[in-house]
Amino acid sequence: MPSYAFETVDVFTDRRFGGNPLAVFKDTRGLAADDMQKLAFELNLNETTFILPPENSANTARVRIFNRTAEMAFAGHPSIGTAYVMARAGLAHGDHLRLEVPAGIVAVELERDAAGEVVGGKITAPQPLSTGPEFSVETIAACLGLAADDIVTATHAPMLASMGNPYVF
Repeated sequence: MPSYAFETVDVFTDRRFGGNPLAVFKDTRGLAADDMQKLAFELNLNETTFILPPENSANTARVRIFNRTAEMAFAGHPSIGTAYVMARAGLAHGDHLRLEVPAGIVAVELERDAAGEVVGGKITAPQPLSTGPEFSVETIAACLGLAADDIVTATHAPMLASMGNPYVF
């Protein structure tokens, strides 16, 4: 099996071993999706990303995001962390990156410190916010092992919401 270089980073922090951990494989041409999933499972982090050449040359890269059990259509901290690794490794030029993910295009604007070093970034999600069906308080409480009275509905009922990766709020 060929070797694939990767780097681990801590996203949303300014100190080592803080924030959200992420593994970024820098060039995964020739690596099968099944092997990407196995690597993500083996590393046991919240997410692991795999960088590929873009399908559209107007974009910076194609990025596949896996958690321990499945590929994700989009996720925020892996998008920022991947852009950070790409910029520091010379895999991206400029401060505006476009990452192809299954949910669409993630636009990343890199942030730099006074010395010009990349220190973070801001993303635009690949899809606008959409809300889906509402769920009963009883259903959500049962899923979480809580009493129905523990679910706060002052602002909205429990519902599905997404910007490329659905969650229940």
